[in-house]
Amino acid sequence: MAPVDASMRKKVLRVIFVSLLLDLISFTFILPLFPKLLEFYRNSEAGPGSRTTVLARILDGLNTYKSSFSRPIDSRYDIVLLGGALGSLFSLLQAIASPIIGHLSDKYGRRTALLASMAGNILSVLLWVVAVDFRTFLASRIVGGLSEGNVQLATAIVTDISDENNRGSTMALIGACFSIAFTFGPALGAYLSSIGTVAANPFATAAAVSLSLIVTETLYLYIALPETLPLKTEKRSAAKSATESAPATRTNSHTLLNAVHFLFLLFFSGMEFSLPFMTYDLFKYTSSNNGRLLGYIGLVASVLQGGVTRRLPPLLTVRLGVGACLVAFAVLTRADTVRSLYIAATCLATTSATVVSGLNTLASFEASADERGGKLGILRSWGQLGRGLGPILFTSVYWWAGRELAYTMGSAGLLVVSILVFAGLKAPPGSVKKRVPSAKKEL
Repeated sequence: MAPVDASMRKKVLRVIFVSLLLDLISFTFILPLFPKLLEFYRNSEAGPGSRTTVLARILDGLNTYKSSFSRPIDSRYDIVLLGGALGSLFSLLQAIASPIIGHLSDKYGRRTALLASMAGNILSVLLWVVAVDFRTFLASRIVGGLSEGNVQLATAIVTDISDENNRGSTMALIGACFSIAFTFGPALGAYLSSIGTVAANPFATAAAVSLSLIVTETLYLYIALPETLPLKTEKRSAAKSATESAPATRTNSHTLLNAVHFLFLLFFSGMEFSLPFMTYDLFKYTSSNNGRLLGYIGLVASVLQGGVTRRLPPLLTVRLGVGACLVAFAVLTRADTVRSLYIAATCLATTSATVVSGLNTLASFEASADERGGKLGILRSWGQLGRGLGPILFTSVYWWAGRELAYTMGSAGLLVVSILVFAGLKAPPGSVKKRVPSAKKEL
């Protein structure tokens, strides 16, 4: 691929950073609202005499599942279980949609695919704005799960405009957007939910602001984002011949990268989802306590993304994060003090700032320009499958057998991931920056 002009690269990076930040802040609005939002729908639709509603049938199924555990599960977790089920549904829908979105971006261009994805996002948030019943809200989550492609397409775009020397630092930009959005977005969403405008939907204000951010992002992308796929640019024929004559050299198989991504998120997302349960059981943490804990993780991850991750080679980044996750599992297995909890949280922040962005960077080295969107989409699909199944499997073990066995099994799973990462993955040519020796002064 021909080198991208420096001014063009700077422009595209600015557009991607601003648009992705808007997108992720909008996306994180709803995260702290899930308990109250689902409680609102439960109180209005799942009371006595309402057993035929969609929500009532879902809660009946969850209660049947909950009653199968040997350990009693407090009814306060009903809403948490429902929120986890919706989160898993969203991730599983992403696992289906991501490869399709990626292949479409390879065929029709990144810009076209991204704008189509944004149209689906607008519809999803619009359904949330008018969601006076749970059925409409569920439709909003389904549409969002099937259409959300911003992160994977942003990854493909920054790869299109980066070379081997700056790809890792460019990828870290996406991780920085995540960290910033998850630090400030949930708090803003919680504040907006306190402003009532529509009695039938108490969360309409937060939803409306979220919709305004998504519409603004879409207009900004339409106006400012150029096409970055080499085969769709003005030098189409030259880029096409260059791509065909120089296929990507494989250092790591995509099968191995997909397996690492799936297994890692299977265990990591399970631990993430179980953390509020564990902190309640051990330390009687409230929502505000957990909010401070998650805020600490987001803040540390932001600092690492900005100051450390972007300077490290991608393989070292993945190894650092997987190692930190293994330590976190080991600490949480025996944690009995708040100090040990925050030690594990620091390790989790390190993991959040490194592994996924590092795997995306490694995968980008293994794909030529005309297949990059599809390969990155498949990688994301496997990760989302792990993220969808992890909470269900991990919390099942947690409630059946207790914390120690659940986290011990998680440690064993991360040990397998560590073996694959340290013994299986290799650094692609060009992913490690070569130091240029300084010229010695002549006497």
